[in-house]
Amino acid sequence: MVNRSMEEILRNQKPLTLPLDATVREACRRMYRRRVGAVLVTDAHGRLVGIFTGRDAVRCLARPEDTADLPLRRVMTRHPETLPPGSTAIEALRLMRDGGFRHVPVVADGHLKGVISRGDFRGLELDRLDEETGIWERI
Repeated sequence: MVNRSMEEILRNQKPLTLPLDATVREACRRMYRRRVGAVLVTDAHGRLVGIFTGRDAVRCLARPEDTADLPLRRVMTRHPETLPPGSTAIEALRLMRDGGFRHVPVVADGHLKGVISRGDFRGLELDRLDEETGIWERI
């Protein structure tokens, strides 16, 4: 099925979340242990305020100063693009392609439902996105 919904992809998911004051070191350790590529950063009320990904970790390591103990609030991507649970797989893939990122939080009524990544999608979904991209490039 090429047009799966986010609910289907997120079923039984427990996303990795950390507070704003968690450190880069803690985020990287937790990502490594859970084998995930992103941490969803939440405020004291559990609302999504940012995302910290493997790419953000690389940017931190490239800085001349030691960044391991910096709080996520200083290095995260603020106000990331999100999708509602009713979105389809192809909509998520388009958003990731157009935005140049690999992770998208799924949020409903301000509540975090999970996170999807490019790796969550099957060959047929990726093939459809490639086909669409080819059509637009030819127009």
